[in-house]
Amino acid sequence: MTNTLKKDDAQERGQQQNFSADMSRLLDIVANALYTNPDVFLRELISNAADACDRLRYEALTKPALIKDESEFRIHVSPDRSARTLTVYDNGIGMNDAELADHLGTIAKSGTARLMEEVNKDKSGADKLKLIGQFGVGFYASFMVASHVTVISRKAGEEQAWCWASDGRSGFTVTPANDDQAKILNGIRGTAIILDIKDDASEFLIEEKLRQTVEQYSDHISVPIYLVEPALREGQTAVNQASALWMRSKNDVTPEEYQSFYRHITHGFDEPVLTSHWRAEGKIEFSGLLFIPLMRPWDLYDPTRRNAVRLYVRRIFISDNIPNLMYPWLRFVRGVIDSEDLPLNISRETLQHNPLITKIRSAVTKKILNDLNKLSQDDEPGFIVFWGQFGAALKEGLYDAAEHRDDIFKLCRFFSSRDDGTQLTSLDDYIGRAKDGQKEIYYLSGEKLETIKNSPQLEGFKSRDLEVLFFTDTIDDFWLQNAIEYKGFTFRSITKGDINLKFFQKNGEQPIDNKNENEIENIDSLNSGLLDALKNILKDQVDDVRFSERLTTSPVCIVAPAGGVDMHMERVLKIHQQYSGASKPVLEINKDHNLIRKMALMSQTESFKPQMEDLAFLLLDQARIIQGEPIPDPARFARLMAEYLETALNLT
Repeated sequence: MTNTLKKDDAQERGQQQNFSADMSRLLDIVANALYTNPDVFLRELISNAADACDRLRYEALTKPALIKDESEFRIHVSPDRSARTLTVYDNGIGMNDAELADHLGTIAKSGTARLMEEVNKDKSGADKLKLIGQFGVGFYASFMVASHVTVISRKAGEEQAWCWASDGRSGFTVTPANDDQAKILNGIRGTAIILDIKDDASEFLIEEKLRQTVEQYSDHISVPIYLVEPALREGQTAVNQASALWMRSKNDVTPEEYQSFYRHITHGFDEPVLTSHWRAEGKIEFSGLLFIPLMRPWDLYDPTRRNAVRLYVRRIFISDNIPNLMYPWLRFVRGVIDSEDLPLNISRETLQHNPLITKIRSAVTKKILNDLNKLSQDDEPGFIVFWGQFGAALKEGLYDAAEHRDDIFKLCRFFSSRDDGTQLTSLDDYIGRAKDGQKEIYYLSGEKLETIKNSPQLEGFKSRDLEVLFFTDTIDDFWLQNAIEYKGFTFRSITKGDINLKFFQKNGEQPIDNKNENEIENIDSLNSGLLDALKNILKDQVDDVRFSERLTTSPVCIVAPAGGVDMHMERVLKIHQQYSGASKPVLEINKDHNLIRKMALMSQTESFKPQMEDLAFLLLDQARIIQGEPIPDPARFARLMAEYLETALNLT
């Protein structure tokens, strides 16, 4: 398969199209910053070639004429030392002129700028290599070893072959292939990528180096890969095993083969934190080989992100975009599902509504969740890594997959007040530590862990050794609307409603009896004047004012009323859903705090009453600040604070 194309032929006959600025910068990065392991280019080109063969195999199910010229799929890797070229050829689906320009002239996915930003950071070579998989460099890895790349392609079912050419710097051309160029395809469909090898990449003209690279990175490819002399096309032995890895017994698959396959489907260099390989038999039969990556993809929370699990039917590739095959909250899972039962003679659009897809999804989900639960028991550090990367996405299933909710709850991990927010804990462990008579899972939600673990609402719980979970992911406020209990324990926000803590004994406190209860009620009644005054002054600002069981050292806090929206949830709704509602909070005061005691005494005197309004608003604004809520009138707050500071310092 000799390259007869002169480097400048295409540019002379076709109109030059410039790369975008981002594209040019990306290609420069690929050729230089990512050059620490140039072997990746061959893996990428072979992976793309295998995908092209898979796609044509599927199209030929309904259009057999597409493969009438050649029904056996193959990939050729052909070095030509005299011409200093390396050609990677496949007889897959091919591309026409528009597809060449679209697929090779631009980067369809967003993220180019993000890739460049990440690479320009102070990173090691290994870290830079991982970025290839995160951002889909793919074909452009060719420029790590080539000074010029020519692509000759004919789409299956079309007559015209096309030529794409570029030096990776000045732009590219797409022109009709001439007779010499078309001969490279040997009169059939497919794609040939011809690389003019740089001097410092001459090792990729050596057959043994190519063989080792194919065996290392592409042995799992199900299309046979041949190392072909330039003048030969037949009679060679495939370098790879050319068998579907997921159909083999997992006892016959080595860790290296799993790793190679993972890198093939992810185009990355990280290692999976979990590999799940099994065969389901019974009412429905399918094989699965799924991976959970070690690293979070950059677009995990992009609303347009698709799932990354490929669907095969009896070893024939169907699609990598069957929406109902995987739940959206498992969009980080990568791999292959191969069904024995799904029909081959219907369209992808019809297939996604087949009831068998739903059954497969349910079975796959249960398997993944079970394997993750096993990982949490057998490899806790590995599971914690997974949870840090994908826990927030997994919790989305608590909202929309009730049938899997209990299994997801088993996996959930949260920081808590038990160790001041330094260690993750499971719900089962939380329940195991619950107090006698406790039937609620107490939680506090907020944006930042450092902020919420110092919230005044925690004081009463800490004083009674009542553990509180910290919910810091946005999704927590949403799944709590549907998933209200776990194993008989109801989730309860400590910043909403009136929580009765009287029957949980404080540390060092004597048990409460009926006499003590009566004494407490009498003390509360003595402060009724202060409560009445605060309620009257703040009636337009708060829903209620009451004594707090939550507070031990802080004078005040605010909480949401029992029938209202939790305060953090309200902030989330305002940010993400343009929520315009505004519920009044409840102001709780600590009757044992010196400030509140003095206010209660002074409220009985007429001379103090004019100052009561200012103090009431100062207390409310203080509570708002602690809670992270905005102050309606910052100027008044600043003025009043200055006045009281002056008084305290005897400056007036």
